[in-house]
Amino acid sequence: MIKAGFAEKVITPPIPTYLAGYFHERIGESVRDELYAKAAVFEADGQRVALVVCDLLHMTAEIVEPAKGIIAERVGIPPESVMISATHTHTGPELSEREVAPVVVPIDRDYVAILAPTIAAAVEEATSQMFEAQLRAKSGYEAELSFNRLLRMRDGTDQFGWDGDPREVAGIAGPIDPEMVVLGVYDQASNLRGMLTNFALHVDVIGGGGADFVSADWPGELAKTIKANYGDQVTTLLLQGTCGDINHCSHYETELPTALAPKAVQLGRALGAVAINAVEKAEPSHDETLESLLQILDIPYYEVDENLREIVVQLKEQGPKNDFETFLIEKVNEWPCDGQTAQVPVQTIRIGPVGMATLPGEIFVHWGLTIKHWSPAPYTMVVELANDSFGYIPTIEQAERGGYGAMPILSRQLEASAGRVISDEVLRMMNQLWEPEESSASAIPANLAAAMEPYTP
Repeated sequence: MIKAGFAEKVITPPIPTYLAGYFHERIGESVRDELYAKAAVFEADGQRVALVVCDLLHMTAEIVEPAKGIIAERVGIPPESVMISATHTHTGPELSEREVAPVVVPIDRDYVAILAPTIAAAVEEATSQMFEAQLRAKSGYEAELSFNRLLRMRDGTDQFGWDGDPREVAGIAGPIDPEMVVLGVYDQASNLRGMLTNFALHVDVIGGGGADFVSADWPGELAKTIKANYGDQVTTLLLQGTCGDINHCSHYETELPTALAPKAVQLGRALGAVAINAVEKAEPSHDETLESLLQILDIPYYEVDENLREIVVQLKEQGPKNDFETFLIEKVNEWPCDGQTAQVPVQTIRIGPVGMATLPGEIFVHWGLTIKHWSPAPYTMVVELANDSFGYIPTIEQAERGGYGAMPILSRQLEASAGRVISDEVLRMMNQLWEPEESSASAIPANLAAAMEPYTP
């Protein structure tokens, strides 16, 4: 019998606080809704796995490593069986000191110092409240609320959004992932106690560039929608999908909400409805396997080349510059990582019929679709911003096209092939968690069914 437990701990920072996620200064003067560290713990056959999702912009090794150490000491769950990620809210506190116009943004070190013990406390509480559980997994689909935010221009470059002459746009530069994978966790009386949801959509809706408050954004509204339908006992974890190039900004005219609080509420309700619809149709699973793997990959950092230096020279010679351009000019000459190698953690987790691939960065959706396509799991969650962060991880093909998310140093830290290296390793690890089913020599194994379909990420 598999057991599960859930807990939520408030991690809202003291007010005022510097807000993360932009290239200019923003200060949160009030709290619209609380930020949480939400924990889910599973146990089966003497194995335990812990998942924690925080309403923060990203996750850092400085938070993850001590949190995992405390969890191992207090609860006995080893680091390779603990996944800590962020929802990517842009109305949460700054976690690392950096230069933005017009100041160097400081961080509240006392606040950052409490995050690791608070995350550990959430896992400890979830462990203490475990119950005999029933798993129900299902996929839902929503294709009209997320958009690939990069445009392919007629000159072959990529552009962020619709600035400039739309006649110069050749088309949308990539796909979306419309799948929401849901794992409902029920007690033996068939009461929903927790829900894991995985959907790819940037969390930069409620505040826009001028936010002056703290908020969990649409994942907070999603959780409210679930609680409103099932009760306050339900904890909803939004495991952020591969949304490095995905946001909410529509490519077509609409009279519906497009930004700020009305849009965040719309997304929370609509995506909550997708999750509810899926879990209400999900059959109980009889797969109670629980396993996890963690690997540290050596991946070279991006090394400054002549192409980037020429871009910087041209930017210096032009007139007024936006925040992105100013940041890039300042950082290229200061880039400290030439010739260095990053230690990149990748993790795979199996919870019954659900396989999780957890990746440390803002991942372009192509890689999420690739992993899903080749995954042996019946249901696959690809989770970004997990266990650490190494900036954006674009496709190899887009890495040098200049669009936001692909531009080196401005947003990309690792070499262009990082996404392929990570996704290949993740798939090897996933296949260790799902051994091929025995079959006759003339039969196609059931877990290869997806691979027989044309590959169109």
